[in-house]
Amino acid sequence: MKLLFAYKNSHVALGIKVATILFANLVIYHQDLTILGNEAIRSELMNYMLAIPFLLTYLLYRKRKMLRAVASFETSTTKRKTTFPNEVFIGALLCLNAFLLYWHGSYTFNPLEYHMASLPVFTAGLTLIMFNTKTLKVLAFPITFLLFLTPPPLEVVYATGATLSTISSEAAYSFLKAVGLPVSLENQYGNPVIILQKPEAFPLIFAIDIACSGMYSLIGFTIFAVFAAYIARGAPWKKTTVFLAGIPLIYSLNITRIIVTVLMGNQYGMEIAIQAFHLLGGGVLILTGTIILLTLSEKIFKIQLYATKPKITPCNHCNQNAENKKHFCTVCGNFLNPMKIELSKRDLTKIFILTISAILIINLQAPVFALTEGPAEVITQSPSREQATTQILPDIPGYTLQFTYRDKEFEQTAKQDASLTYTYAPIDRSQPTIWIILEIAKSRSSLHPWEVCLITYPQTHGYQPQAIQFDLRDVQLIQNPPVIGRFFAFKQSQTKSNITQVVLYWYENAVFNTGRGYEQKYAKISLMTFAEKSEDIPIIENKLLPIGKAIANHWQPIKTWSQIALIIAQHGATLTIITIFLLAMTLVYQFVKNRERRRSKLRFFQKLALREDQLVLRAAHEAARKGRSTGNTIASHYQKLAEKSIELELLSKKLHEAEEAGLIKRDITSTEDEPTLVWKSQMPSKI
Repeated sequence: MKLLFAYKNSHVALGIKVATILFANLVIYHQDLTILGNEAIRSELMNYMLAIPFLLTYLLYRKRKMLRAVASFETSTTKRKTTFPNEVFIGALLCLNAFLLYWHGSYTFNPLEYHMASLPVFTAGLTLIMFNTKTLKVLAFPITFLLFLTPPPLEVVYATGATLSTISSEAAYSFLKAVGLPVSLENQYGNPVIILQKPEAFPLIFAIDIACSGMYSLIGFTIFAVFAAYIARGAPWKKTTVFLAGIPLIYSLNITRIIVTVLMGNQYGMEIAIQAFHLLGGGVLILTGTIILLTLSEKIFKIQLYATKPKITPCNHCNQNAENKKHFCTVCGNFLNPMKIELSKRDLTKIFILTISAILIINLQAPVFALTEGPAEVITQSPSREQATTQILPDIPGYTLQFTYRDKEFEQTAKQDASLTYTYAPIDRSQPTIWIILEIAKSRSSLHPWEVCLITYPQTHGYQPQAIQFDLRDVQLIQNPPVIGRFFAFKQSQTKSNITQVVLYWYENAVFNTGRGYEQKYAKISLMTFAEKSEDIPIIENKLLPIGKAIANHWQPIKTWSQIALIIAQHGATLTIITIFLLAMTLVYQFVKNRERRRSKLRFFQKLALREDQLVLRAAHEAARKGRSTGNTIASHYQKLAEKSIELELLSKKLHEAEEAGLIKRDITSTEDEPTLVWKSQMPSKI
């Protein structure tokens, strides 16, 4: 009896349904979310992700009344449940589509991006299964907002950041020159540089790289601007205008930051200038830009950020309907009492199936990056020196392994823990020497792809690429668990030599002994050698692949995949297309079925014997076309059509009869996030 009472308690029932959705998401995406949290803390590029959970929480809080109103509305207000199986089927297809996209991504070189792109699809499917279509519509924006958890492509970041850094530096230089400062604008190492000449002192150099271009602030501000535009109260065109105005605003603030930094350097020196620049960092810019944008929105466009109590015309029927425990007033549509949410046997079955499925997926789930036991130690300490161990790499027949050097300068620049170079020297002098570059970092973003550094980065800074690409593709090193590497063949563009450089690299997630304990970190392993001419690339590839596979196996992958998981991942793209096709066919079938149903209802409407019934439906249609079709607005339109008034009790009875006949149905609309009951016609637009 106590358990049954708990199931019938609305708060408990709603909490169990929401907990089921959260549980399924966390089981499947916990690895990805952990990686994103680590990247958001350590990477300036993705700092903005730390704010997304708080923004989502507020979005759900704003929608709490609508969610309580629609959570069980469709299944509790109609005796017809023909749409319910379709909702569950479509939701299951969405979950299956997300699952296949997730697994397909696990078999690619960029798994994290695929995984996070599937998160909104999976959440939408779960919402449709556990609740209904109305709930999914209410949560459409918060669910779509999850897409901001997808890491931005580095190619786009570099391209946009380079353009912004050039414009920022030119704008700041023009202003500083106009106010009489002895500045010049040059280009060093691919970045614009403002040089401030100081009398009897060394010139001060201010490099405007991607981090200083405002690109990171722009990404974070875009998310806040989208969030603010959505929750603000105003016409859609006003919201769009405000959002578009925010982009040049945050960019202007970044230019102002550069100007202030140079002025501080001229007045107080370089050290104070750098401190001022970091003090006015991305977070300060985003906060300042958001405050300015919201202030201008309120002053110019009269947009309100916070909801105000909507002006409701007093209704004499609200008290009577509230006393009768009705959820809505049938006259004015006001929300009176929360919907009673219960867990039916069907709900309990769905919760059981989802829970069991999530637990089973744990056994099938693969790491985002190949998780290995890793080497116990990479660098050993001795009283005399620091020495890198060679035990992290396997012995290859015909080669002698030795440690070459550690690039500490590159470690500091790239924010890595270690950048080590080893060589496999061939015993047979006719074979090429193979260099192994091991890079270790706390975050994945500190390990840059080769092709981005050599081609994308120079191009985005107005320079010719440092390399001419001959080949770039993904290759498989280990089948189970899948370890996907990238094969990159290129020639240095600055040299006249025909020697081709060939690289095979991949990423691992391994456990290392840091001296303070064991810590999980990311590693990029690169095999590099040379070919005398481009025609020798296939020959070199055949030499690199066996060594790459030997190294990947030497790192001892902890978790292997089941055969089912491998098949799903290998054919993920095809299976995803099939599920999308099934989903599209289901929606088309439902659309055609609804259209035929509407036509049959039109024929039934035309046969109605009472002219009064036809006028009620026409009035409901006109009220919906011109605004909200509540009971009193329908009565008003009825009076215009019939040239006489109708009693509200009689109107309510006619509407309920039309609902039973399937000619009209109840619906809930949002008035500043306040639910309102309206009547929606189920017939064609022309009646």
